[in-house]
Amino acid sequence: MSDADSDAAPDHPIASAADPAHTAGDVREGIPFIGAGPGDPGLLTVTGRRLVEDADLVVHAGSLVNSELLEAYCADAEQVSSIGKDLEELIPLMTEAYEAGRTVARLHSGDPAVYGAAIEQMDALEDHDVPSYFVPGVTSAFAATATLRTQLTLNEVANHVVFTRPRGRTLSEEEDHISDFVGHGDVTVCIYLGTHAVADTMDRLLDEGHDPDIPVAVVYHASWPDEDVLRGTIGTIGERVEAAGYRASAMVIIGEAATGAGYERSYLYDGWANRGSGGQEAEPDD
Repeated sequence: MSDADSDAAPDHPIASAADPAHTAGDVREGIPFIGAGPGDPGLLTVTGRRLVEDADLVVHAGSLVNSELLEAYCADAEQVSSIGKDLEELIPLMTEAYEAGRTVARLHSGDPAVYGAAIEQMDALEDHDVPSYFVPGVTSAFAATATLRTQLTLNEVANHVVFTRPRGRTLSEEEDHISDFVGHGDVTVCIYLGTHAVADTMDRLLDEGHDPDIPVAVVYHASWPDEDVLRGTIGTIGERVEAAGYRASAMVIIGEAATGAGYERSYLYDGWANRGSGGQEAEPDD
């Protein structure tokens, strides 16, 4: 489920409902907003699996959630796709089920905290006195990184990571900072919700003077059975994505870290990490 703009910010932020007695892995009272992970059912967290297996009603993100996951873990639950439904449909559905004593789980693709539009649902539920909470999931950038056998951060290659999206209906031209991020050089740029715009995005980067040889990797359906990897550069990847016919569901990673090469040995394994003061281990940089 992609994010959506709301007309006004809520008067009472969801943070006000945070319970300091609980941590992210705890199961608590209310409706959990669960990250289903990138695709492979095995990448659903242990807590997430437990919650959907126990649910009477699972409201899920349609085809963005692998049907194999729904079949394996949600077979005994009523399953409702959220695709095509607005808040005026989703909130009464979940509220009525919860108030009737049914166990409700809200299943988002990836991690609900990344372009998931979860907070607006949680705030609306809170307005109906229905508690809710997050259960983190594996986001597609991490699955893509695993497929590429690299890291998003690499010593002397990339010290920063950006999650972003290209301009479009939700993001204006002025709010699109992909060029700025790429321009920093030591940033790994992970582009969500931008498969359809890969060629246009690369053309803009070229027009703005970026090196056409900067590496780019595109991982379609990361961790799904039909996963595909396209490698190239700012100058070549647009044509390759167009030729493959992909218009959605791919993670685009720009930067030298996409190659997994060119890094320097980190401090972690050269003894530096054990040279803290007072006999305490120091925290390594990398």
